Amino acid sequence: MNRRRTALPAASLALAGMFALGACGSDSDSDSGSDAKAAPALKAHGAYVPQPVMADMAGAFLVIENSGGKADKLTSVTSDLTDEVQLHKTVDQQMQRVKSMPVPADGSLDFARGGNHLMLVDLHRKPVKGDKVSLELHFEKSDAIKLSVPVKATNHTPEK
Repeated sequence: MNRRRTALPAASLALAGMFALGACGSDSDSDSGSDAKAAPALKAHGAYVPQPVMADMAGAFLVIENSGGKADKLTSVTSDLTDEVQLHKTVDQQMQRVKSMPVPADGSLDFARGGNHLMLVDLHRKPVKGDKVSLELHFEKSDAIKLSVPVKATNHTPEK
C-alpha cells in the first residue's frame, strides 16, 4: 500500500509537469503570432521617374509605407536602366548620398522632389516619357519589392 501512495503523487507530478510544458509551448506560439504582427509590412506606391534632361542621370520618386510594427531599412536599389542607383537625402537644401534609409514602423519613407530621392547614374539609355523603368528595392529585413515605374514628363508633379 505504501507503494501506491508514492506512485500516485509521482504520476500527478508528471502530469502537472506535462501540462506546464504544454502551457509554455502555447505561450511561445502566441509570441510568434505577435512577432508576425510586429514585423515590417512594406508596400511601395506612387513611383515615377521624370524624363531626364541629361542623358546620363535620372531621379526616381516614390513612397514606401510600413504598416508593420517594426522598422526596416532600405539598403539598396537596382535597376535595368543603370548599374548604380544611389540613395540621397536632402539636408539644409544639400543633397547627401547615404548607404541606407530608415522605413519607420507604422510610417513611411517618402522620396519627393526637393527631398529624399533615388539617383540613377551612368544610364544605359535615356528614358523618355511613356517608357517603363524597373526598380528593385532591397531591405535589411523584408523581401525585395519589384516595381515597373513609368517615366513621366520632366516637370511632372504628382497630386497630393
